[in-house]
Amino acid sequence: MIQCEQCEFFHRGENGEVAFRCDPFRTVKERECLAKWQLIKINQMVAAYQSTLEYYRKLAPMQEKMFKVMERELDDMSETERWKISEDEEDEDTPEEWGGGMPKH
Repeated sequence: MIQCEQCEFFHRGENGEVAFRCDPFRTVKERECLAKWQLIKINQMVAAYQSTLEYYRKLAPMQEKMFKVMERELDDMSETERWKISEDEEDEDTPEEWGGGMPKH
């Protein structure tokens, strides 16, 4: 089995970072290359997922504050609109109190 360091598609940067330029659809030399490539991609996906989770953890307190402010605003808005609803309900009840409301045609 060929080691990745011996492959022409392997590249190690000056800071020690490893880069693979192999293409699993064209440049796979051995069966193990594909398995290694899959492991590398899974590791990249896990790292990206962990970064996203960390970002969400930082945003969570701010989101909670925003939701509380929005809830208060919505409550205030519904409280200020409540007079319209209670007035409309009174208007619906009034014709019945007058003896049946408007005549039907």
